[in-house]
Amino acid sequence: MTLVEQQQLFVVLVGALIQWATSHGYGLTFGEAHRTPEQATWNAQHGTGIAASLHMQRLAIDLNLWIDGNYQIDSAAYAPLGEYWEQLHDRCRWGGRFDRPDGNHFSMEWRGVR
Repeated sequence: MTLVEQQQLFVVLVGALIQWATSHGYGLTFGEAHRTPEQATWNAQHGTGIAASLHMQRLAIDLNLWIDGNYQIDSAAYAPLGEYWEQLHDRCRWGGRFDRPDGNHFSMEWRGVR
């Protein structure tokens, strides 16, 4: 799969996640999707991300979760979305399982060709 093909698949899967979340009563707003190499480097230097971020390949998105009108900052609140995301494709990864949980992060592992 080429990078563009995977990016297109990622968009479709994010759409499915958004539809699933909405149908289950969750509110979502967009967080960060694309990240420049400079921003990824800055984040890594400040302990808020990694230099090799999948956001740079447009294979990651941060979604903000709202439950009953309240913005959720606890990764555990995102668990139902993360579990749904992971079952959509074998490359889907949820940030709530990272060593430093990042519940609002949804990405796809990159294994293709450019």
